[in-house]
Amino acid sequence: MTKTTLKRAMSARQIQMIGLASGIGTGLFLSSAYTIHTAGALGTILAYTIGAVLVYLIMLSVAELSIAMPQTGAFHYHAQKLIGPATGFLVAISYWLTWTIALGSEFTASGIIMQHWFPHVPVWAFSGFFILIILLSNVFSVKIFGESEYWLAAIKVVAIIVFLFIGVSILTGIVHTSTKTPVGFQNIFSHGAFPNGIGAVFTTMLAVNFAFSGTELMGITAGEAVNPEKAIPKAIKAVWWRQVVFFIGSITILAAIIPYEKAGLTESPFVTVFSMVGVPYAADIMNFVILTGILSMANSGLYASTRMLWSLSHENLISSVFERTNRNGIPVVALITSLAGGLLALFSSFVAAGSLYLILVSISGLAVVFVWIAIAWSHFKYYRLLKKEDRINELRYPKWAYPVLPLAGFIGSSLSVILVIFDPNQRDALIWSIPFVLGVYAYYYIRFKWWPKHQSVKTANSKIRQVIDK
Repeated sequence: MTKTTLKRAMSARQIQMIGLASGIGTGLFLSSAYTIHTAGALGTILAYTIGAVLVYLIMLSVAELSIAMPQTGAFHYHAQKLIGPATGFLVAISYWLTWTIALGSEFTASGIIMQHWFPHVPVWAFSGFFILIILLSNVFSVKIFGESEYWLAAIKVVAIIVFLFIGVSILTGIVHTSTKTPVGFQNIFSHGAFPNGIGAVFTTMLAVNFAFSGTELMGITAGEAVNPEKAIPKAIKAVWWRQVVFFIGSITILAAIIPYEKAGLTESPFVTVFSMVGVPYAADIMNFVILTGILSMANSGLYASTRMLWSLSHENLISSVFERTNRNGIPVVALITSLAGGLLALFSSFVAAGSLYLILVSISGLAVVFVWIAIAWSHFKYYRLLKKEDRINELRYPKWAYPVLPLAGFIGSSLSVILVIFDPNQRDALIWSIPFVLGVYAYYYIRFKWWPKHQSVKTANSKIRQVIDK
């Protein structure tokens, strides 16, 4: 491994499917049950609607910045240039942490799903097997990764379309459940608009953000896209509308069919709905779809965390060993290092595969929102820069959108972090994130500000002593 460059081999077709399906994983298939149980039916629909608007604002910022500066590891590069080097470093570390921890939760979830068919095989055995599969998908070339992710994502997309069709059929009475009567939409209002209070809606926003997280990954692909100036904005525009239909449509159907007090993490709410229909092997089929969704998220996660390490190395912020690539343009050292996060899956299978999963989701969701905050603020700084240099005509969106567009994304992302303090189940994630952020800033200051000066003084003193000795 002597090269340090990546290859532009990812097509617009692959980028669109990656962006569309990167957000469709355990956040929707599994932890949506937690949101329904906590916020209630109507509250869940409201929370996901707010999340959809927020992620759209962030995606608009990603699109503009990716066109202006199409770099691998886009978020940290933009933050580094527009906000400051220390913040750029924090963004990169946070996003890497997001996906390495997510790898652990995805591999753990895959083991839990496989125990549906093989209850006597431990979770860690399946986790280890899937770690190998995802490694093989990423280690050869970015084109192979893009194609494997395309087809894994396609399974999820087709499954959700089928689910939407069956869900509407249940709600309208075309397809009957065991109750023999149309379900309708009474479950949405049967326990009041907000059975646990309006505050529960906002305290679940972190879980909702985790469900949408991954869409921003399209910005990471800019450095390996064949034509990023056209591919990235086209993908973002196409992806968001489809995600709204998939997410809001699926959540509305789930909330209407499953009473909020019966939703939990014992099984996927999607499996619950298919079981209610009574179609033979429907639950098995849905479990297989969920498994492919989980593997798709793990596949994307390993790609994203690997490229973030490569970008950090490329910017001379960490060891140059992570920048080295093989002949196919794959940063193998960064890949293996990021895959180490998959060991969290093995650890969680020993401790508590069910309960620890929620903790992993919370930490990952909070870290990715830090990145969203930085993306929105970078966009605002970009607007201020162009305005100062009288280059407003270079902005991608109409003038009336500024500075409202980036500031709305910044405020919305910031509030979703602050509101976590009101949820005792997720409060620990926020508490532990504070020393993490301070620690990263402190490390950057010591490593790149204080230490170089200290070293230069030591070198100068050494030269003086040498002169005196002579």
